[in-house]
Amino acid sequence: MLCNSLVSIDRCTKEDILRILENTGKFEDTPNRKLLEGKIAATLFFEPSTRTRLSFETAVNRLGGRVIGFQDASTTSSSKGETLKDTILMISNYVDVIIMRHYLEGAARYASEIASVPIVNAGDGANQHPSQTLLDLYSIRKTQGRLEDLTITVVGDLKYGRTVHSLIVGMSHFHPTFHFIAPEELRMPDEQKHFCRLHGIRYEEHVAFTEDIINRTDILYMTRVQRERFTDLVEYERVKNIYILHNKMLENSRPNLRVLHPLPRVNEIACDVDNNPKAYYFQQARNGLFTREAILCDVLGIDS
Repeated sequence: MLCNSLVSIDRCTKEDILRILENTGKFEDTPNRKLLEGKIAATLFFEPSTRTRLSFETAVNRLGGRVIGFQDASTTSSSKGETLKDTILMISNYVDVIIMRHYLEGAARYASEIASVPIVNAGDGANQHPSQTLLDLYSIRKTQGRLEDLTITVVGDLKYGRTVHSLIVGMSHFHPTFHFIAPEELRMPDEQKHFCRLHGIRYEEHVAFTEDIINRTDILYMTRVQRERFTDLVEYERVKNIYILHNKMLENSRPNLRVLHPLPRVNEIACDVDNNPKAYYFQQARNGLFTREAILCDVLGIDS
């Protein structure tokens, strides 16, 4: 089992990851099971969310548990000045597990150190998004038949994109090759590149988004440029539409290539890609439900 909380993917061993992926497959086969009957989960979303919040809440409901929480921190006592510490300690009294998204990097780790119940990190700033990584790994293995020795191209906001930062860590057990495509303003941070070198992960950096790179790729992972991470909106306007994937760009790609995206998309994947059988982002989001069922059972020590 995980050490109670799921705060970051780097706290998961290879065995943890593979166990959760195996259990995710079981939940895809049978999603409605009363494994959380009598359990209550709190969803504390200090930042907006659609897929993550709804899939976690659906996971709890399909497993027979109940959900309390909020999706707008302005309606809570934090708007009155209540500290994160006091919020976590208070809500720990009421529930069996806390699922939290927060705008501050490290908030989930801090919460896990003071809470009396498991914390599941649903995204903390530009830092980590471990449940997204696990559903990404499940999607990759399901579409490729393996996780080992794949070429993964990540495109767009690599500076602030917590999903790609976590993906690098999650894939580090499986000998990937990465292509990082980003404008200079949004290039992969040195910390993640140092991690790659430390773990023997091959990578190349590019500014141009070309069909040549796409044609050498197994997984094409698109990301949106995140307006909410920018303090300078002029900079955002300059880079927001810099890379757009069109259906024609996939014509000569590998038969096994699949296009992933953590969603929401803005303009970075044209709608003409949606009907291409290589587009997998909506199925990827569906996989999030089954993955989060597996995560909740894991942190609660429930055999699935």
